[in-house]
Amino acid sequence: MPIPEEGYPLAAAVSPRVQVVETTDSTNADVLAAAEGDTAGWPHLSVLVTADQRAGRGRLDRAWTAAPGTALAVSVLVRVPGLPAHARGWIPLAAGAAMTRAVAAQLTGTGNTAALKWPNDVLVDGGKICGILAEVVPGDSDAVVVGAGVNTRMTRADLPVATAVSFASLGLECDDDRLLADYLRALDEHVQALLSSHGDAAASGVLGEVEALCTTLGSDVRVSLPDGTTLVGRGQRIDGDGRLVVATGLEEIPVSAGDVVHVR
Repeated sequence: MPIPEEGYPLAAAVSPRVQVVETTDSTNADVLAAAEGDTAGWPHLSVLVTADQRAGRGRLDRAWTAAPGTALAVSVLVRVPGLPAHARGWIPLAAGAAMTRAVAAQLTGTGNTAALKWPNDVLVDGGKICGILAEVVPGDSDAVVVGAGVNTRMTRADLPVATAVSFASLGLECDDDRLLADYLRALDEHVQALLSSHGDAAASGVLGEVEALCTTLGSDVRVSLPDGTTLVGRGQRIDGDGRLVVATGLEEIPVSAGDVVHVR
């Protein structure tokens, strides 16, 4: 899908800067480079968006690619001066919750269901429709770029893995502008709540929001950990640091990073 002639007016009503590009290698890389030292030019909630990202990256530095016009790549700059360093790990989780709400709004009346898989994958009917990657701007720990890739118009044949879905593969049409506006609004609400609570995710309501949307909780899971080991158990809860607490039957183990598979 080409860039709409009218642009993204709903998103522009929420964000101070919505920059649209025909194509780029990575929206996250572009914003990281552009925002470094340019606070005035890239204020809080600035956005770079494209429907043709050629060399996107996901968590664990995995490649993320899509045919032109079949996915929406969005990078948002959030500025969080005063947010304690220990609380900044909540930003990608908050982004996942915000995008889950935005996707859910697109599904009203369809019978399809959006949910969150810890830490920040957005699922529709159990299939991944969106992934999120957050990165700190070099030299400015108060600025974080949150990238999201949403599968919008991919056919079933174009989907990268069997566990992925897109709006199109589900027989649905995505309103990109509304999706982006809803996401930005919810993301900003979560960030402001974290700032107001001095990084207390429980007091801010962000922890409760993430838990309410997260279907990893209560599911049997298999977690591939960074050290190469595998943890099998049940997703029990999310702790105050944003870690997934997995109950193995013998003990509860907090997981800060890993690939989660919902076994059932």
